[in-house]
Amino acid sequence: MGDDPELEAIRQRRMQQLMSQYGKGGGMGGGMPSQEDQEQKEEQQRAQEEQRQTMLISILQPQARERLARIALVKPEKARGVENILLQMAQRGQIVEKVSEERLISLLEQINEQQATKTKVTIQRRRPTFDDDDDF
Repeated sequence: MGDDPELEAIRQRRMQQLMSQYGKGGGMGGGMPSQEDQEQKEEQQRAQEEQRQTMLISILQPQARERLARIALVKPEKARGVENILLQMAQRGQIVEKVSEERLISLLEQINEQQATKTKVTIQRRRPTFDDDDDF
């Protein structure tokens, strides 16, 4: 049963959803969030991250996941951006089969080319200015 971890993750998320629905009663008005609210928010973030990882597992081949994990060690922002792009492509139905490592590499190259054209450094040198008060 290769899908057991994914199935367990889905069950846990569903359980959290049910608990959050029934756990919401009448709370206090404004002010600082209570410990419960903070824990619930953190739990929701963990559940969202878990769902994100589950989706990535379903659309990436193991070699592609490993490469993305290695990229995340060095450049977490870049890996997160690539994950976002992959998830958006999956939601639009642009990913028909699991993404291979080669396709991931080509996607990374496209992103690098786009960022290279966006990044442009211009150096402006200051010219010496002479005041009228200076005597030479």
